[in-house]
Amino acid sequence: METSTVVLLTLILYKVILIGVGVWASRRNRTETDFFLGGRGLGPFVAGLSYAASTSSAWVILGFSGFVYSLGLGALWMVPGIWAGYAVVWLYFGERLRKESLEQGQITLTDFLLQDASPTQGSGSAVQPGMRKLAAIVAALLTLACFVFYIAAQFDAAGNALAAHFAISVPQAIVLGAVIVLVYSLLGGFWAVSVTDTLQAIIMLIVATGVPLAALLAAGGPVEVWRSLAHSMPADYLSLSGGHSGFLWLGFVVGLVGMSLGTLGQPHLLSRLMAVRGDAERKTGFRIAMTWGVLVYVFMAVLGLSGRVLMPELSNAENLFFEAADNYLPAVLAGIVIAATLSAVMSTVDSIMLASAGAVAHDMGVNRRFPEHQLLASRLVMLGIAVLAVVLTLSLPDSIFNRVLFAWSALGAAFGPLVVWRVMGFQLSSAAALVSMLAGFAMTVLFYWLGAAPATTSLLSQAAHLPGDPFERVFPWLPCVLVLLTMSRNKVT
Repeated sequence: METSTVVLLTLILYKVILIGVGVWASRRNRTETDFFLGGRGLGPFVAGLSYAASTSSAWVILGFSGFVYSLGLGALWMVPGIWAGYAVVWLYFGERLRKESLEQGQITLTDFLLQDASPTQGSGSAVQPGMRKLAAIVAALLTLACFVFYIAAQFDAAGNALAAHFAISVPQAIVLGAVIVLVYSLLGGFWAVSVTDTLQAIIMLIVATGVPLAALLAAGGPVEVWRSLAHSMPADYLSLSGGHSGFLWLGFVVGLVGMSLGTLGQPHLLSRLMAVRGDAERKTGFRIAMTWGVLVYVFMAVLGLSGRVLMPELSNAENLFFEAADNYLPAVLAGIVIAATLSAVMSTVDSIMLASAGAVAHDMGVNRRFPEHQLLASRLVMLGIAVLAVVLTLSLPDSIFNRVLFAWSALGAAFGPLVVWRVMGFQLSSAAALVSMLAGFAMTVLFYWLGAAPATTSLLSQAAHLPGDPFERVFPWLPCVLVLLTMSRNKVT
């Protein structure tokens, strides 16, 4: 059987399963809380694996492996920061997020951030309702802006891969993938998203260990890979410094490790902590998610280095995973792996679309205008977001890695400091939240734009072009922290 036939049959089977999950989960959706948080009933297995799949999606299988392939050992500085993000979110943020969201009836991350600013609170914490409403709208718009880029990256990855294996164009492949994901997400809401993400995590773990091992064996084993790289690549490739020294090395490390800051402000990830059933389930879920994260990142690094030995002249490093599966696995296994990965890439967008829909439908008050039809309104909002993401995918081509990193960093800077502030027990006024969100987002956009433009002699331009992008990923947190220290100091719990 040809590889393309196996890919097609596996894809069809997997998509039928996903749509079946959507139909099953649709029976559990009766309220807005059911649709966006699954009735707060997630067990540890689903919570842990769905979190892992959502935080480490196409950009790990395709983007991170390609990053290691291109940069070498220096790329590994990203990994300890990401693992630290897992620990902080589950062990530090998780307890308060779960408990308070349950007690206060919070549905979205914006509800949690603006709890103290709610006009229903006591006079000591209340701010004018208009300011809180404005802060909630801004938070929703920022979430939408960033997540549309994030969704576009996933659609682009799936579309290009589908087009490479079948006789369809990239636009047709992108639209096809979007429609399939949208069907089960619209039907099943958070339950469907979480269960399908759990299936995705299991699939990703299998293929993320099998393909690197096949590539490592084909390259002659660890010793031979190291020897070949030492002989064929510049010395900097096998150096953790990435060829940098002094302040450049420090900025390089801070920028890559600082990617973990983005984890602290992702609504689609933190919703898992709001939805987990209990505290014991949260702790078990962390162990499951962390184990998954360690295995996948280690094996993707192995693939990046082994692939450099086996295929030293790849024109697009983000195709390394598919090339390795096609070249070093039997045809049937290669077809299954490629199909499974394509399915995982496409279904990654489900939780992001759901969080985006929650930001617009709930935080911007769309659902309050249709109290008798909240589920329908939420689904229509999700449909609109998917259409917008498809248009963006077709209009603004860019690498998976760059799109995801921008969205990740921008949301992390906009919401991360506020989440830290609230988890620490500090009171957060809506004015402080609004200024902090805008400052973090604006600074990220500024340095992203400067980094994409040709370097000039200005200090800002030079900073934006530092290796590791520390000013894009870390510096935007500084004005946010300053705003919070000066505008919102009272510690209430």
